Amino acid sequence: MNQPTLVIMAAGMGSRFGGPKQITPVDPQGHIIIDFSLFDAWRAGFRRVAFIIKPEMEADFRQAIGSRVEKFFEVLYVHQTLDVLPEGYTVPEGRMKPWGTGHAIACCRGFIDGPFAVINADDFYGPTAFSTVYDFLTANTDESAYAMVGYRLRNTVTEHGSVARGVCQVENGKLTAINERTKIFKKGSDAVYTEDGETFVDISGESIVSMNLWGFTRSFIDQLWARFPAFLDKSLPVNPLKCEYFLPFVVDEQISDGSATVSVLPCEETWYGVTYREDLQSVQQAIADMKAKGIYKEELWA
Repeated sequence: MNQPTLVIMAAGMGSRFGGPKQITPVDPQGHIIIDFSLFDAWRAGFRRVAFIIKPEMEADFRQAIGSRVEKFFEVLYVHQTLDVLPEGYTVPEGRMKPWGTGHAIACCRGFIDGPFAVINADDFYGPTAFSTVYDFLTANTDESAYAMVGYRLRNTVTEHGSVARGVCQVENGKLTAINERTKIFKKGSDAVYTEDGETFVDISGESIVSMNLWGFTRSFIDQLWARFPAFLDKSLPVNPLKCEYFLPFVVDEQISDGSATVSVLPCEETWYGVTYREDLQSVQQAIADMKAKGIYKEELWA
């Protein structure tokens, strides 16, 4: 059986490799958030990692991250560029914006030959999130069966502003739909969301949300490519410079047409990220607390 690959979406880390947000240390040893994801993935069993990056980032990315983990993982670098398109399509004049997360994973065609997990580069997911998805991928034998690690909404919000989350509908352990809520605010142990900035709707802190931690079979990459032309045909005439092909949209399509099922893997970890500058201190404190409890060593790879 092919061993699972961890795919890390890092092309959005920006010019000059990430800027301050993604490469700001979160502990005195200089580790950044992605270091903890890589370490947790390695402990879970992953031995192959594919970084999706922009070509111009590669030299800096190798120096800052890749070279440090090459002794632990087989490391692949996948380039996400605007011109990776189905035959017959061209980049609209003036387009600068990447094509989105679905396109990012589609760019892995030719690199990934077995099951794989997907994460964002700048989110802290927690150890059990990786072991949970790894166990699913190594046990799964159905090409049409995917998985999503589901977090409690209350564990994924910030004190310092709104967050965007995919709120999931789950029946009998299976994902039935994802509703994107772009402005969710913490409210005690629960939350509220708004679509217009004026009307606020209560939402339970127990709600399951997606943090873009997925488990897929190799066939999902084929599905992304197969469905990309229809997206382009529909979206380019309307919004040629900014339309995005999002990964959850394709998952939703497959659930709707019955070509795939998605198991929701429960996760009680707390998500951490630096959505706002004020979040950094709480992330640093959380890392310090986890080290004090022995969840991480001072030097991760020591």
